[in-house]
Amino acid sequence: MNDLTHTPEMLIAQMGARARRATAQMAQAPSEQKAKALVAAAAALREALPKILEANRADMERGAGNGLSSAMLDRLKLDEGRVLAVADAVEQVASLDDPVGHVIDESVRPNGLRLSRVRVPLGVIGIIYESRPNVTADAAALGLRSGNAVILRGGSEAVESNRAIHAAMVQGITEAGLPADAVQYVPTTDRAAVGAMLRAVGLIDIIVPRGGKSLVARVQEEARVPVLAHLDGICHTYVHADADPVMAREIIVNAKMRRTGICGAMETLLIDRAYPEPEALIAALLDAGCEVRGDEAVRKLDERVEAAQESDWGTEYLEAIAAARIVGSMDDALEHIAVHGSHHTDAIVTRDAAVAEQFLARCDSAICMWNASSQFADGGEFGLGAEIGISTGRMHARGPVALEGLTTYKWVVRGSGQVRP
Repeated sequence: MNDLTHTPEMLIAQMGARARRATAQMAQAPSEQKAKALVAAAAALREALPKILEANRADMERGAGNGLSSAMLDRLKLDEGRVLAVADAVEQVASLDDPVGHVIDESVRPNGLRLSRVRVPLGVIGIIYESRPNVTADAAALGLRSGNAVILRGGSEAVESNRAIHAAMVQGITEAGLPADAVQYVPTTDRAAVGAMLRAVGLIDIIVPRGGKSLVARVQEEARVPVLAHLDGICHTYVHADADPVMAREIIVNAKMRRTGICGAMETLLIDRAYPEPEALIAALLDAGCEVRGDEAVRKLDERVEAAQESDWGTEYLEAIAAARIVGSMDDALEHIAVHGSHHTDAIVTRDAAVAEQFLARCDSAICMWNASSQFADGGEFGLGAEIGISTGRMHARGPVALEGLTTYKWVVRGSGQVRP
């Protein structure tokens, strides 16, 4: 840090002040200019591909040397396909409808006042995240398109990748005439900078944490500004008695094994006692390379199953491990999900539409699915473009948080001289 930013508190204060000034320009920026900036940023990401991959190799080597788990390394890794996918996602955000200025609803009062609710940016968004360097581009793109300024604080394990991606994003933003301060990256890996962001009342309007349970718990405990977060992705798939056996096998293997390190990965499999082919489900997971930890009934299905401990029902493994339990009914499945789940994503596999609709109505999760892999829990798959995270709370936004979730609204009142008696 230079002499003016020799403490994390001073650094964040200066970055927050610059971001606050940038919000004035961002809130009024035409939709076409914001879209042009994102298209330019996507082009800059593609042009910077060699630099980004070189930076990522350095992060990967350091991470492997520091003993990062395979799941963490998978989140950290970039290859040509992933970088190009990041650029494509940025470009896709440019094509999405701009939420700023959208009129949510309108009404006319008996006295003639005309009221409307209009979407406006949140302001300055602080994003604190770990491992995944794609978040740098996703968060910058979503923040810019929704008229906000963002302050990004990535994890130390991805610092070189994040810096390279951030530099490309800023290049595109400034080419379009938008302020570089609309997307800032915290240059220090000092953990005290996180605390400074959490205390930046008046400078940062909302904090969005993306990372492990310890990070999110710290943010929720220490933050003095509002937080949009989820703690865990403990996702369940319930195979109902009337599930199609082929579909059930394909869904659970995909839900667990497609990418084990994402928050939408299935962590617990619940099988109805009346389902006719439970052995095939367990064998499919085991044969795919997944360790299965089951209750006594599941262990009787395959000798390769390990005994589940009570802690397994509430664990987000983020690797090739799944817990499995036999349940007596949908009521039992929903009770298990309510007790051990994290309100992230839970699914039912069944051919019975009436049962499925009951599950969808009663399941208290941000995302509830029928006959689909929980790996679809993603803003891009929902047609929202890139996402800034999946919120499991009940306030402001729930599920994949994309453009609309990064806005609030204001009331606009139009009169013709009315005074209140």
